[in-house]
Amino acid sequence: MTDRFLFDGLDDAPITILLAHGAGAPMDSASMTAAAHALATEGLRVARFEFAYMAARRTDGARKPPPRAETLKPEYCDAVRALGASGPLVIGGKSMGGRVASMIADDLHAAGTVAGLLCLGYPFHPPGKPETLRTAHLTGLQTPAMICQGTRDEFGTRAEVETYPLSERIRLLWLEDGDHDLKPRKKLSGFSAADHLRTMAATVKDWAEGLDR
Repeated sequence: MTDRFLFDGLDDAPITILLAHGAGAPMDSASMTAAAHALATEGLRVARFEFAYMAARRTDGARKPPPRAETLKPEYCDAVRALGASGPLVIGGKSMGGRVASMIADDLHAAGTVAGLLCLGYPFHPPGKPETLRTAHLTGLQTPAMICQGTRDEFGTRAEVETYPLSERIRLLWLEDGDHDLKPRKKLSGFSAADHLRTMAATVKDWAEGLDR
């Protein structure tokens, strides 16, 4: 770990994935740590970082509401610059972190800075408010994207998301009975959280290796 980034995987891995956290949990939450470890096991280099409001919680303990996602775009762009990945870079994150990355992806992809976008549990709408969609910019997305989503995610179930007019550049990986952290109920689904993480990581690796570099 550096002062800014938390790394998993080999330094000389062929592809780096930069992940930002969700609205309410830090970059070293159990969910993000498990996902990063799974991706690193597949031979990917993972870098995690925190937005300033979350980093501040570590020092002052104050749990202020997160800023609007749109206001975090400059911080994400700054993290990309600070990371300075030498090889292909995929940006993304957990929930809100992936949403912020999706807002800057096309500009960075057009500039040749990033190869793709990875969202782990995209917040298509706030829980209980399916009419408040966060998908307008996803209809014309030009960046190759992978969204890994649990079928019962309260931020966007499979039944809901399959009705949305999303860009053809977006690939969706559906994880049966997964929640917002991709975790299934094993007794009902027959899958464990570890099963879904392995599937997620293997699928992301195959997808990332096929991106234009």
